[in-house]
Amino acid sequence: MSTQPLWTPDAMASAMQAQAAGTLPVAIYGLSIDSRTIAPGDAYFAIKGDVHDGHAFVEAALKAGAALAVVSRDKRDQFAADAPLLVVEDVLQGLVDLAQASRARLGAKVIAVTGSVGKTSTKEMLRQVLEKQGKTHASVASFNNHWGVPLSLARCPADTVFAVFEIGMNHPGEITPLVGLVRPHIAIVTTVEPVHLEFFKNVEAIADAKAEIFSGVESGGVAVLNRDNDQFARLKRRAKKAGIANIVAFGAHKAVDARLLDVALHATCSAIHANILDHDVTYKLAMPGRHMALNSLAVLAATSLAGADLARSALALSQIQAASGRGVRKTLELLHGSATLIDESYNANPASMAAALNVLGRAAVGPRGRKIAVLGDMLELGPTGADLHRGLAEAVTANGINTVFCCGPLMQNLWDALPSGKRGGYAESSSLLESQVVAALRDGDAVMIKGSLGSKMKVIVSALEKRFPDKAAHDDAAV
Repeated sequence: MSTQPLWTPDAMASAMQAQAAGTLPVAIYGLSIDSRTIAPGDAYFAIKGDVHDGHAFVEAALKAGAALAVVSRDKRDQFAADAPLLVVEDVLQGLVDLAQASRARLGAKVIAVTGSVGKTSTKEMLRQVLEKQGKTHASVASFNNHWGVPLSLARCPADTVFAVFEIGMNHPGEITPLVGLVRPHIAIVTTVEPVHLEFFKNVEAIADAKAEIFSGVESGGVAVLNRDNDQFARLKRRAKKAGIANIVAFGAHKAVDARLLDVALHATCSAIHANILDHDVTYKLAMPGRHMALNSLAVLAATSLAGADLARSALALSQIQAASGRGVRKTLELLHGSATLIDESYNANPASMAAALNVLGRAAVGPRGRKIAVLGDMLELGPTGADLHRGLAEAVTANGINTVFCCGPLMQNLWDALPSGKRGGYAESSSLLESQVVAALRDGDAVMIKGSLGSKMKVIVSALEKRFPDKAAHDDAAV
């Protein structure tokens, strides 16, 4: 629980046009939509989701220490007359209203990040860089949708100096209302790639959907765009049409404002020489991969535009840590030796899969070690899905991947396209593939696990971590 109040119930009630019930606390210290993670002093929002209605967990939330619950008027009679409640017409709309009030009181420099690949990693780089230079608030995990963005914004303390929000979409029209809430001073589009093709006719339509982020940029704001991406010109036109005069381009292209001059890619990091807004800077990025190096240019440009010190920002990049499921590395202690686990299990699309295979290709292995890819289905690719999975065989070969395990009906297309010498194992699901991967590991291996969230590749990550805990876990168990 934060030691500083986030809201008063009176301010919340005013913002949400809510009716108060029961004895309310003096202050609220946090907001939650999950009764399982309630902290004392939180306000619990009983949002109705696709699977569960949060009203079913109000009593559990209050028993767990929630200071009050926000409930809908038509469910009010389900709770005791003296229960501490704020009653609204619609709970999700109440959260949106509170987010609008949060933005209205905020004096911070606000940065919004979208893109087909790299949203969360870029948001995390921004957070970790900026928090060393001023009070920083950022979306947790991938809270980037119709409830995640308003929740992240409503959680933003009034005295924040820098605020960073991730905005996602998989349908046209999703970004517009979200960026209308956030109203960023700086909008970053990391890249546009063929993802969510189940819902878009082509990549240009995806670019147009990403360009919705420009509609909410504050007057005098900046768009930070990837010059190396094929959709740069289209995004630039959209930004200018939205009234954004200041377009900052990043990439390796000569005509950019944040330019990659040189990069040395290593197994666990990159050494980068760049020119950021007419300032030469050399720095170490504690995350591997050329895609991460390029996104670090956007981070340095955005933090400078937000008023942070460039030298301190560049120095902080040497200390950043990967977000969960997005490249976190762990040492697996085997019976005879050890192996490296690269956890990319959170999500996947063709571009991020190719980037992850490139990172695996640079991973250090032992004398008998192999580079092993464990790949699950990439979802929402529409009728091109089979071809896009089959096409990964080229990246497997180009990056020197020794062995590939595949799971899911779409990944069977890759399995069929692989040379027999690279086939490690296939199963219809991650739970069925788990034992094959566990049994295959040997000393010196580097194993990378990746797939769309729906392919549940975290199951295999968890199995490896449980079967082969690292030394720190062994020591904790001993204690």
